[in-house]
Formats: sequence, C-alpha cells, structure tokens
Amino acid sequence: MPLDRDVELDELYREIILDHYRSPRNRGSLAQPTVTGEGDNPLCGDEVELGLEIRDGQIVDVRFQGTGCSISQASASMMTAAIKGLSLEEAEALFEAFKDVMYGADEVDAEALGDLEALQGVRKFPVRVKCATLAWNTLEEALEAYRKGQG
Repeated sequence: MPLDRDVELDELYREIILDHYRSPRNRGSLAQPTVTGEGDNPLCGDEVELGLEIRDGQIVDVRFQGTGCSISQASASMMTAAIKGLSLEEAEALFEAFKDVMYGADEVDAEALGDLEALQGVRKFPVRVKCATLAWNTLEEALEAYRKGQG
C-alpha cells in the first residue's frame, strides 16, 4: 500500500529539520559583526544570538549561536542559510513570507521559501510557532537596530 502524499511530505520535512538541527549551517560567531541581536523564549528556554555582517545594504555573512529545541535551532540554521547574500529588503520580504506561513497563509511560494517550507508543519502546533519564529524575530530586531544606527 503506497504512503499517503501528506505523510511522505511530513517525513521529508522532518528530515530537513533534523538535518539542520544535527548539522547546523552558519553556527558560530563573527569576529566583527556589523550588528547583533539576541532573542529568547522564556517559556521553553530557547535562545538565539545572531551576528550579521552587512555591506552596501547586503547581508554578506551571518552566524548564530543558541540553545533550545530542534525547531528553534533548525529554524535559525535554515534562516541564516536563506538570508546570506540577500539585500536587507529581500531578507525582510523573506521574513514576511515566512511569518505568513507560520501564521496560516494558505498560499505559499515554495520556491521563494526553499527549505524553509519544511517548517510550515509547525503551525499545526501553535505553541511551537514561537520556536520557529524566534531567530526571525531576532533578525527583525537586529535589522531595525542597524537601520536606526544608519540614520
């Protein structure tokens, strides 16, 4: 009996998330970040610290450190991989698209999200949405601090 397509997708997504948790991309710190951000979720103990190197309106490098559940840490890894090389505007647009997915948008631009699409299953568990969005909210705060410092 063939597996149901939804079950196959859930398994694929689970593997992507576990891969990013077990082998995080961009884990570490930058020697001289342009801007940093720290975020935490005191209800579950997730923590993330971001360092970004920004040149000419582009994120040329990004690193994260943190502790927490597989969802928060995988999401941080996936986010850093997705935003590296993007302009600030592109990173902010990706954040908005990701937020839409997390909070229930029916239409998803899978191509724009790439591996991030794997996290859409998290929205079935509202308490875990904060885990998935922690790094993104930290990014948003860091970019706001960067823009204020530029002004």
